[in-house]
Amino acid sequence: MSYQALYRVWRPQRFDEVIGQKLITQTLKNAVKTKQISHAYLFAGPRGTGKTSMAKIFAKAVNCPNQKDGEPCNECDTCKAITKGTLNDVIEIDAASNNGVEEIRDIRDKVKYAPTEAEYKVYIIDEVHMLSTGAFNALLKTLEEPPANVIFILATTEPHKIPATIISRTQRFDFKQIQAKDSLSRMAYILKEKHLQYDDEALKVIAKASEGGMRDALSILDQVISFGDDTVTLDNALLVTGAVRKQLLVTYLTQVTQQETQKALMTVQEILDDGKDPERFTEDLVNLTRDLLLYQQSPELVTQIEMDQVDSDFKQLATAIKPQQLYDIIDDLNDIQQQMRFTTHEDVYLEVLTVRLAGRQDQPSQTAATGQVDNAVVERLENEISSLKKTVADLQKAPAVAAASQRPAVPKPTAKPKRTQVNLSLVYPILGAATRKDLSALQEVWSDLMNILSIPQRSIMGVSKPVAASPDGAIIAFDYAFLQQRANADQELNDALENGLDRLTHKVPKLVFVPTDQWPQIRKTYLQQHQVTAQSDQGTDDTAQTDDQSEDEPAPATTEPVVDKAKELFGDDVIDVKAD
Repeated sequence: MSYQALYRVWRPQRFDEVIGQKLITQTLKNAVKTKQISHAYLFAGPRGTGKTSMAKIFAKAVNCPNQKDGEPCNECDTCKAITKGTLNDVIEIDAASNNGVEEIRDIRDKVKYAPTEAEYKVYIIDEVHMLSTGAFNALLKTLEEPPANVIFILATTEPHKIPATIISRTQRFDFKQIQAKDSLSRMAYILKEKHLQYDDEALKVIAKASEGGMRDALSILDQVISFGDDTVTLDNALLVTGAVRKQLLVTYLTQVTQQETQKALMTVQEILDDGKDPERFTEDLVNLTRDLLLYQQSPELVTQIEMDQVDSDFKQLATAIKPQQLYDIIDDLNDIQQQMRFTTHEDVYLEVLTVRLAGRQDQPSQTAATGQVDNAVVERLENEISSLKKTVADLQKAPAVAAASQRPAVPKPTAKPKRTQVNLSLVYPILGAATRKDLSALQEVWSDLMNILSIPQRSIMGVSKPVAASPDGAIIAFDYAFLQQRANADQELNDALENGLDRLTHKVPKLVFVPTDQWPQIRKTYLQQHQVTAQSDQGTDDTAQTDDQSEDEPAPATTEPVVDKAKELFGDDVIDVKAD
């Protein structure tokens, strides 16, 4: 027979063999004993916590003719057939691959038929949250009017995705993560049954790495057994899981709290050279920091919950470090974990974290020094206040000057709102080459460009519009100055705009953002400068010709190049020519 994974061979076959779900197993056993069996159950919880195994055990218990105290016998033909998956009356369905309405309608049509071999027909629908809306509606009809001999067991890791109308028609059981001590005891039992040598510390590492999933713990244990030639050692467990020795973690944290930056960086390099995962290292640091906090508040919690042996180095670190330092370290670790998810240079972030943690410890001494300086400043200020009080008292004794009361109050100047600074060196080159054709082309695709952006980006750009464009650039005006400032500072938004314009126009113009309230003045200033330049290029003959024209004769269009330029840039609809 081919090799089977540990989690398949040692799958629970009785309620008492299910690890870490005492409340659920006892409830289901009592339901079987008293024949108070519901028509639908919902098993919700993290992966690897026993949902599907519990469903199969329950299917055996309700159909076993020899069940005792709610437990199946596992010896009759019905129990053996359910264990092998060959009983026609127990149907297991994977909703991830059978999530359509037709599959559920097929179930609805078949539930009306009585079971052929067992007392109950049991449908186990795994990952039920993957069903489509139509499939849920089809299932709802069956749950509303279920046949007497049919039981539905719905299993899911994401119960929030299941409609409330489905949940309200089921008995819900929430499976919890399996504690490390329960995982450890189960793994120790399996290794003893297989007559394999193991190290308790190795099982602790595996139990922590499984993150509350018994199936994950057995899968990791399988890897360690294969790697270590049928032996389970601490070194092999650390290599397989990518975890770091606790002693090395304590050493690293001691170094950063003592401001030994160079030694801490060398420790990080040693960890990376051993092939450890930086993300796993930061996760282990979070757990160690949490253990230190627990030990400071209640030392027995560390040994009772996480089964860790508290050595002298751990005690020394817990005594030396302050709780506020631990809070700051956890905040820094959380920030680094978020950033590591979106980078390929995790080692760099780990080194930056080390420098930050070591540098943060200077703050207490700086605070103390600041306190000494503050005392000196306070003493000097107190002396000055005493002197001022004496001066005021002397002035109050002097005769009052009548004219002083008649002096009109000088109004305080009102601070003008700070205007957003616009870089005209970026605006004027675009205006110099701007054309109406480029502006019209940009305006035509502007709505499509907005649809390409994400919702947060669209909320920033929603009050903007293009007001001028050239082949190489465009000016975008914002109704609100603070949104214009945010757009300037958001590099991701600028990249999205450039990528969108590249897709829509096959060009990537340089975008310049300006406030709408400043745009008329910017445009006017540019046109005035352009007019002065044009007139200086025309020479004195043009000036004389202008002087010879009568007041009643209208000036030719060619004598106003600035108007023509404005119409070319912005269009006839936005240009209004007024006489001086």
